[in-house]
Amino acid sequence: MLLQETYTLANGVEIPKLGLGTWLVEGADTEQAVKDAAEMGYRHIDTAQDYGNEAEVAAGIKSCGVSRDEMFVTTKLAAQYKDYQGAVDAINGSLERMGLDYIDMMIIHSPQPWDSFGSSDRFFEGNQQAWRALEEAQQAGKLRAIGLSNFNEQDIDNILESCTIKPVVNQILAHVSNTPWDLVEYSQNKGLLVEAYSPVGHGELFKNEQIAEMAKQYGVSVPQLCIRYDLQLGLLPLPKTANPDHMKNNADVDFVIADQDMDTLKNMAPIKDYGEASAFPVFQ
Repeated sequence: MLLQETYTLANGVEIPKLGLGTWLVEGADTEQAVKDAAEMGYRHIDTAQDYGNEAEVAAGIKSCGVSRDEMFVTTKLAAQYKDYQGAVDAINGSLERMGLDYIDMMIIHSPQPWDSFGSSDRFFEGNQQAWRALEEAQQAGKLRAIGLSNFNEQDIDNILESCTIKPVVNQILAHVSNTPWDLVEYSQNKGLLVEAYSPVGHGELFKNEQIAEMAKQYGVSVPQLCIRYDLQLGLLPLPKTANPDHMKNNADVDFVIADQDMDTLKNMAPIKDYGEASAFPVFQ
């Protein structure tokens, strides 16, 4: 069963192969989503400081009936923190909001603050300072693993050139029709597990008739096909939902996409417009 399977990070920590994303899930819905997910076997929950729901995720972790050491919780250091002290305070802030003795993994949400996303300034020095804060938090036992998100090749190199603890993941947008092959390969070659957020293209892949037809041939849903695609690439998908039926469907991917069909999915034309999500930097 997929929900019981894990990847092993470069530092030896095991991480469940499928996570529950909580972006845009708010308030009491967040706590209930975590409890529902845990009840059906999910052991990996992904949140972020910028999601504004860390406390609710933690409440769900505490009340779900599963022991803390069986749950893997990831949060993200907000993209704005590009100085050492700011990062230290933000890391401690997450621990205080969540009321947890430790967080399984914290990753830098973006190499650039959101209002500078895609600019020429890569904030190299600021990312090194933020990384030093994460390293010290891991050494102090506050975090079990640390990593990156939305980092490209030069951003990864900047961390590797100065770190004492290497990052173990790079969480990026990677789905059918938009798989950044060079970045995936580069990340993996540097020992990073690639996590794939928005595996269904923030819902846009539902509109793809070719994907829908292929899913029908396999007797699965569009999300199941897309999640399986990421898994067969060795990625860790993070589908976002607060709907228990969708959670169950997303985890039921015990099938194999044939090589020919994988080639078709790999070579699909990219999404040109993510609709309302295009307002978010990562979809631009």
